[in-house]
Amino acid sequence: MQGVTVVDHPLVQHKLSLMRDKQTSTKDFRALLNEIGMLICYEVTRDLPLCRAEIETPLTRMEAPKIEGKKLVFVPILRAGMGFLDGILVPSALHAGRPPS
Repeated sequence: MQGVTVVDHPLVQHKLSLMRDKQTSTKDFRALLNEIGMLICYEVTRDLPLCRAEIETPLTRMEAPKIEGKKLVFVPILRAGMGFLDGILVPSALHAGRPPS
């Protein structure tokens, strides 16, 4: 089992404060939730292993880093966590409760 990751980054703290403000509209609340999802995803995927894969760029072929291993799965805890999923855009990630795109 993985440990708990505490995300105490100043941007996350700031956005949480904006979300908690009773003057924040529903539209802004959802946008902030999306942004926090992106920031959290960045933190929790920091140590994903990489492998080298050959790709073709518009100019030439090259070896480039890619996420190694199987597909990732993000599962929100309770319905309230569903708002984070739109902000989590990771290649080869499946979002539980949403069909793969």
